[in-house]
Amino acid sequence: MMFRRTLLTAAVAAAAWLSVLPAAAEVFNPKTFTLDNGMQVVVISNHRAPIVTHMVWYKVGSADEPRGKSGIAHFVEHLMFKTTKNLKSGEFSRTVARNGGRDNGFTSYDYTGYYQSVAADRLGIVMQLEADRMRNLIIDPREVEPERLVVLEERRSRTDNSPGAKLFEQVNAALYLNYPYRNPIIGWEHEIRRITAEDLRAFYDKWYWPNNAVLVVAGDVTVDQVRPLAEKYYGVIPQGPGIKRERAAEPPHNAARRVILRDRRVRQPSVRKRYMAPSHGYGDKQHIYALQVLSEIIGGNTGALSKSLVREQKLAVSAGAYYNSDGIGPSAFTYFASPAPGVSMDKLEAALQVEIDELLKSGVTAEEVARAKSRMSASAIYARDSAGRGARVLGAALAMGQTIEDVESWPERIEAVTLEQINEAAKAVMIESNSVTGLLLAKRRS
Repeated sequence: MMFRRTLLTAAVAAAAWLSVLPAAAEVFNPKTFTLDNGMQVVVISNHRAPIVTHMVWYKVGSADEPRGKSGIAHFVEHLMFKTTKNLKSGEFSRTVARNGGRDNGFTSYDYTGYYQSVAADRLGIVMQLEADRMRNLIIDPREVEPERLVVLEERRSRTDNSPGAKLFEQVNAALYLNYPYRNPIIGWEHEIRRITAEDLRAFYDKWYWPNNAVLVVAGDVTVDQVRPLAEKYYGVIPQGPGIKRERAAEPPHNAARRVILRDRRVRQPSVRKRYMAPSHGYGDKQHIYALQVLSEIIGGNTGALSKSLVREQKLAVSAGAYYNSDGIGPSAFTYFASPAPGVSMDKLEAALQVEIDELLKSGVTAEEVARAKSRMSASAIYARDSAGRGARVLGAALAMGQTIEDVESWPERIEAVTLEQINEAAKAVMIESNSVTGLLLAKRRS
């Protein structure tokens, strides 16, 4: 199954083109209701094709794991495709495939999700399957051990064999001094090896309940079609105990940190500088929309950073920045660059710092803000055309404690961002003591 730090930011923003959006405050125009057992249901109708995406999002991720058991959320995700009281191991996915669909799961820091894409007339089939494993999973030690090897191999292939992924893991551990985002989603190898069947069962029994889940159905359906199916399959599942997320707080950062990884496999060195930043669920939220516009201005192939370091100074082959406002815990604003042939890392890092210092000194311009908002407006328009995009954005937002209104009002909130707010946000976040610099370098041959 997949694991990832989600980048499902609702990058739905509007600016100069806002007036062409019909009902600007309704990006996806979802309908929602709540079952008697506390499960929220969201329906996004899109009749362009006779297919549906069925997603269940659990409000639990790797940041909710017991201390010393990193990787357990992702491990449970794997086992959800094994044996239940009504299905043999692997029968879930085989049934979906026999009905012409596809399915998968994903684990994030803040949620775990499962989805199926099928023809609209097969919605009841996948809903029955998903409802079954919500409470009927059988965690058999005979299946745990082989799956542990699968998880460990996944870690080796995606992290241990990738210098860039190894560096990111170490930078994250340095950026977050105490918050559980410092642990990798897939888990530390030594802790994965110690997770027991009893640990997995306890985790599943604590978090996998209808009142801790959100159902999102998007595509060629209406709320009137979804409601009876949801009541039939999910509504009969008893409500679970009240669940409260408890996470350690992040202390003040008093010193900048540097992480250097050298590896013989590195062919393209790089530098990343990450600043701790607020998110929808943590910190000074007044800056999150301004930071999103700022990342649009300086990030990407057409951004100001690439223009300066790549096209004008020719010091880098790539450069940019990104920021993700989603999350229950603190986020990060990240700069990155890779040197052009013959350019030393010292020179590139110094040039990157000059760009950051100039931003803090002079700020962005009104023209840059207007262009960024126009590009973000296009993203809002395209987002409406994709039922799958709506399901992902809304599901992630609701699983992290946001509301439908938070997503639907995104265009108006981005449009309201001012140049002064952007410059203020940059100064509030880009403080040296709040930063971690990561260097990926080729290891010198002896």
